[in-house]
Amino acid sequence: MKLDTLGLQAFIAIADHGAFQRGAEALHITQAALSRRLQNLESFLGVKLVERTTRSVALTQLGRDFLPRARRLLDELGSALVEIRETGKSMRGDVTIACIQTVGVTFLPAVVQRYAALYPDNRIRVLDNPSAEVTATILRREAEFGINMQGATHPELVSVPLMKDRFVLVCRDDHPLARKKSVSWKELEPHSLILAGHESGTRPLIELAIRKRKVKWRANYEVQRSSTALGMVARGVGATIVPQIAVEGEAYPRLRSVPLVDPVVSRTLVLVSRANGHLTPAAQALYDLVRSPLS
Repeated sequence: MKLDTLGLQAFIAIADHGAFQRGAEALHITQAALSRRLQNLESFLGVKLVERTTRSVALTQLGRDFLPRARRLLDELGSALVEIRETGKSMRGDVTIACIQTVGVTFLPAVVQRYAALYPDNRIRVLDNPSAEVTATILRREAEFGINMQGATHPELVSVPLMKDRFVLVCRDDHPLARKKSVSWKELEPHSLILAGHESGTRPLIELAIRKRKVKWRANYEVQRSSTALGMVARGVGATIVPQIAVEGEAYPRLRSVPLVDPVVSRTLVLVSRANGHLTPAAQALYDLVRSPLS
């Protein structure tokens, strides 16, 4: 059924102003156009809504009964159009983003803070998971896009390079390596290390580096999250190797981050989205901020 919004507007204007001429002026149309709109509405409904004589204009009983419904119809339509318009301007909308866990430590919070300042009515849901689950989450459409490590590509996904993230040694300020400007992988041999588990996407990169340098390290502790490793380092349990982006300097003031060299090892972070998908305006705004966080 086609909603005759022009006819509804004409009918309400006549009811509000009690005259065709004043109703037409309120809508900024001619009296003939107003009459035509009302006639079209009455013809569609098959009833008479307005009684008009040479001296007066009055609503029929059906017209009086229909008036509050007509107002409600136009109000609901107006609210719906405003909501869609605001969504199109990124003013409203919920966004779900998937990311590897280290991204959620220092990088993403700053972006989310800027986004919240620009779009305070929007809500953001962050799914921080291991690398493989980030990909699966986007494919299952549980997240609109994500931040992941660069790796094997999926035919249904497209990735855009975001940044390079080098690996660093993190130790407490009383550690023997804390005051060095840089540390080679070979220098790690005598020290107790806390490392990410084998299911972590960073572990293969670290193991490749030590194999090339024939490092015999002491991986005494294994954890699932870099935040756990940093907490253990802060207690003096040992040192850890993490991506630079995972270092929480403010949370642990005694921790020192020392660049690892010989070789310098880094990973590439990418923005991942569905190849044939279309981001909602709210999600697109967040995507653009992640891509250019300092702009």
